[in-house]
Amino acid sequence: MSPLVGRTLETMGYDRGYSLRPQSQRAPVPRWEDSLAFDDGALTALRPLVLDVGAAGKGYLVDIVGRLLTAAGVDAFVVDASGDIVHRGASPIRVALEHPLDTTKAIGVVNLANGSLCASASNRRQWGDGLHHIIDATTGLPTDRVIATWAIAATGLEADGLATALFLAEPARLAQTFDFDFVRMFANGRVERSTHLDGELFV
Repeated sequence: MSPLVGRTLETMGYDRGYSLRPQSQRAPVPRWEDSLAFDDGALTALRPLVLDVGAAGKGYLVDIVGRLLTAAGVDAFVVDASGDIVHRGASPIRVALEHPLDTTKAIGVVNLANGSLCASASNRRQWGDGLHHIIDATTGLPTDRVIATWAIAATGLEADGLATALFLAEPARLAQTFDFDFVRMFANGRVERSTHLDGELFV
């Protein structure tokens, strides 16, 4: 998972004009060491780059909107940015988990209380045979093992980043650093969930 997949996505057709027309040559994902330097809180590009912050950017946006509402004295609200949700208030909400292979159905529901839920699925931004927006930075190719993920965490930034990371990394490894619950669905139809998930699955 890397913000350096931006140029790769562009050459696959997922560009600023949404041409959805892949170029003949797919750009490789540049190595972090050759591209960015991080020192004393400053991030410096070492070469021209196209950064893609979509892996956690929308989750961060719902956090910002939530903070603005809190600062304005609103203590109960739901911010829903099309699958990236932040909730605050005394009453939890029930959120359906959309089936990635049939968007008229849900694979389950979860209860969300004073936290964030973010979802990601390869069917939502798909424009060709095997072409979608979730790129494995180690291969430069779209992921194909996991097809949908949901992550619940304290903030939208964390939940959104974790929803993307769950396409690429095992939950146990992510749990060494982050406190979260999850559901993820594989291409073969198998579904995994965290042990203490507050909700139920139908599959």
